[in-house]
Amino acid sequence: MKITSVEVWTVQVPGADPPYSWRAGLQGSPPTGDRAVLRIGTDEGVTGVALAPRPGSPAMLTDIVDRLLREELVGQDPLQREWLWHRMWELDRLDEFPLPLLGIVDIALWDLAGRHANLPTWQLLGGFRTEIPAYASTSTFRTTEEFLDVADQCIALGYRAIKLHAWGDARADAALCIALREHVGPDLPLMYDGSAGFDLPDAIYVGEALADASYTWYEEPMREFSVSAYASLARSVRVPLLVAETSDGAHMNSADFIRAGAATFGVRASTGLRGGFTGSMRTAHLADAFRVRAEVHGGDIPNRHLCMAISNTTYYESLVTSVAVRREACVTSDGLVLAPTGPGVSLPTNIDLPAALSEYAQS
Repeated sequence: MKITSVEVWTVQVPGADPPYSWRAGLQGSPPTGDRAVLRIGTDEGVTGVALAPRPGSPAMLTDIVDRLLREELVGQDPLQREWLWHRMWELDRLDEFPLPLLGIVDIALWDLAGRHANLPTWQLLGGFRTEIPAYASTSTFRTTEEFLDVADQCIALGYRAIKLHAWGDARADAALCIALREHVGPDLPLMYDGSAGFDLPDAIYVGEALADASYTWYEEPMREFSVSAYASLARSVRVPLLVAETSDGAHMNSADFIRAGAATFGVRASTGLRGGFTGSMRTAHLADAFRVRAEVHGGDIPNRHLCMAISNTTYYESLVTSVAVRREACVTSDGLVLAPTGPGVSLPTNIDLPAALSEYAQS
């Protein structure tokens, strides 16, 4: 089997309703707009697709495909995913692909492989579980009272844990985290994501509050450029750290965080930010060798497959963006996400797909 075509399709993805916000200094939810789908075809008629969900992806992906990827991929065996993943990193050496696009070819190839085998991709990856608990991952709300009310709704809807994205003010965020612990009691797992809003002194301040409130993990309080800063933070606070979400390098960079003693809870795996399925599985196996977690970042169909394939991940991340909480469709009433059943990976059903791509849709 050989690759014969590499296409980019433009699709429209609806914006959040209602729109939501992140911490001060970060843009909120993107509006309705165009995104890109990569489709790889073969001489045997087997195809694979992957969605690039970031704004601006059609122009970026079209440029990369037209300049580099079509020539590189056509004629290659699509089942040689390890070689092609390695080749993407070779091309990145000079082109420096945008991080969310670095794994796009890998995702499409794993979708193709699943369709070729008539199996869900998580089973091809090895398969570890058929269900996983979901945590409610909040956007940023205006007041402590709104956060507490959202937490009550999430618990009532069956979510098994809650993670906060707050305001990016160390004192206010620490007070919120303590208030939430007091509100929900000692048993519900709580996590906090700093969205890279702090320097080291403020990160230590928040970390001490999280430790006192028995938070399960402390995620990305600083930009992930300085492994040394994270190592200093790990030595200074008792709350476990979850790191290496947005840093480039997939498992290679994750290894430095682990070796430095900075990944005291674990590292992030993500099809969108850690080099597709192949990069994420390498990261998970690396983390497992050091007996730490590889928590899957992001709630979408590819990452649902990833959750089912990784042994050392704990939760599926389900975004909660409104003060009137709506449980994500893939989360059951008892807070579980079930393994996908269709072949390959598939595309979501809530985007405006042309007829030529409709066969790939899966809720």
